[in-house]
Amino acid sequence: MSDKTTSVNAATANAAGRLVVAGLGPGAEDWVTPEVTAALADATDVVGYIPYVARVAPRAGLTLHASDNRVELDRATHALQMAASGRRVVVVSSGDPGVFAMASAVFEAVEAGPAEWRRLDVRVLPGITAMLAAAARAGAPLGHDFCAINLSDNLKPWALVERRLRLAVQADFAMAFYNPRSVSRPEGFVRTLAVLREACAAAGSPDRPVIFARAVSTPDETLRVIALQDALPEMADMRTVVIVGSSLTRVIARDGQPWVYTPRSAPREVAA
Repeated sequence: MSDKTTSVNAATANAAGRLVVAGLGPGAEDWVTPEVTAALADATDVVGYIPYVARVAPRAGLTLHASDNRVELDRATHALQMAASGRRVVVVSSGDPGVFAMASAVFEAVEAGPAEWRRLDVRVLPGITAMLAAAARAGAPLGHDFCAINLSDNLKPWALVERRLRLAVQADFAMAFYNPRSVSRPEGFVRTLAVLREACAAAGSPDRPVIFARAVSTPDETLRVIALQDALPEMADMRTVVIVGSSLTRVIARDGQPWVYTPRSAPREVAA
């Protein structure tokens, strides 16, 4: 590609505006990165789910576009259309936008959309995702190999969720669960706990610790550490991240909240 062609493409991209997909972190303003704060200060438009857009302070020259849940592709398409018209758009997610959030929806819309969208300046700015915030509050439960699973079956069949749960137990991962229990699907977490109890018992580790971390870094924050066999479905809601330890995860009892950590290594006989 010639320098002239490169310059023309850059000019086209600049004229078309830009799109930033930003993570607002779990809730506390102190946990929003300076990079995200700068992008919001420069934006002409902010797009996102209603409660996340509500976290952005109104100001002159900024238009807030809040929308309901389950319209991620419509939201991404709207943001791309505005960026293509020359606007400086920020799509906001809570936590990290690349973890079960809007970054994937934006690129899905780009792939299905007009060719001009592929010339846009699109950047993804990371944030502190909920499982890392929860893990930090509890100690270090994700200190060794772990996985993250979205328990919602809105975009995938329950059979796939169950298969991944069983395989994660067999692989002896610590597990972080997003979207464990909602009003519309309260039975999902009931089934999750049943699968975990069965699979962990079969694997010889029925007493894994479970962390229920709700609304971490907000005034509503609660943290509970409990044995798997004592976990109840109603201990979780959509603001809760649930972390289940591996067979090696340890609980350090102390006055007040216990510490939970997973050692950084596995014994060779376990690995074998």
